[in-house]
Amino acid sequence: MSDFTNNFWNLYIVVLTVLGVLGCAVLLYSQSKYKVAKHNGPVGTTGHVWDEDLTELNTPMPRWWMWMFYLTIVFGIAYLFLYPGLGSYAGKLGWNSAKEYKAELAKADSEYGPLFEKYRQQDLKAVAADPQAHAIGERLFLTYCAQCHGSDARGNKGFPNLTDKDWLHGGAPETIKQTIMNGRHGVMPAMGAALGSDKDIENVAHYVLSLSGSAASDPIKSVFGKSKFSACMACHGAGGVGNQAMGAPNLSDKTWLYGGSAETIMETIRKGRDNTMPAFGDFLGESKVHVLSAYVWSLSNETK
Repeated sequence: MSDFTNNFWNLYIVVLTVLGVLGCAVLLYSQSKYKVAKHNGPVGTTGHVWDEDLTELNTPMPRWWMWMFYLTIVFGIAYLFLYPGLGSYAGKLGWNSAKEYKAELAKADSEYGPLFEKYRQQDLKAVAADPQAHAIGERLFLTYCAQCHGSDARGNKGFPNLTDKDWLHGGAPETIKQTIMNGRHGVMPAMGAALGSDKDIENVAHYVLSLSGSAASDPIKSVFGKSKFSACMACHGAGGVGNQAMGAPNLSDKTWLYGGSAETIMETIRKGRDNTMPAFGDFLGESKVHVLSAYVWSLSNETK
């Protein structure tokens, strides 16, 4: 409610809520004027009949049900007085979900903080070999990383596979920790204009495919694309071996972040790519990131 830019929406919510509660009370009162008959005589009907003999009786609602409905309305009014629910009104108790979340975090930190701190003092490879730390790291990964990299950490289009040994910035434990702490921003500039025509782009794409020995590469187009590839060497290096200091992928292996077809490579050359790995340092803290980094490193390395 604090995001409202003017008071209209605040009043809108308040009026709708109050009218809803009062409307329920009025409807209940109007339907409770008749008491349930105490005799066993005939009961009137609404006049609705189905299947020839299935008749809807006009039986008044039970009194106990009426009183429960009244109690529900009273409870709703008390709740709206004590807790947020009427526009920007914060409630008499001043409760909000942000405070509760911070309290839960503080409780968790006091309970599990010493454990994470113990692991933070250890070498990442030692943490990766610890079964308890491995289980904790796996839960952290499933909570914060699986949305992009998958629950099996094998990634998806645009999201790296963490179970192989192909790393854009390097796969050393400390490098992985730095990536998780600070995040990464990788940009492949659009090179369509620099390379020239669509034919030149196609030739370069086939040359790139030839670097990894792909059978999809056209030998003739690859020859013509080799000279044009010089525009790409500043990042990918001679032979397309990549540059981890820049996060430039190795084009001479068979690992592709967006796909290894000629069409996909042409799209990448023509339009470029822009990828962001968010930073988790401020959100999780170094101790948790330390355990998470050890787990990620263990996905592609033997820890025994």
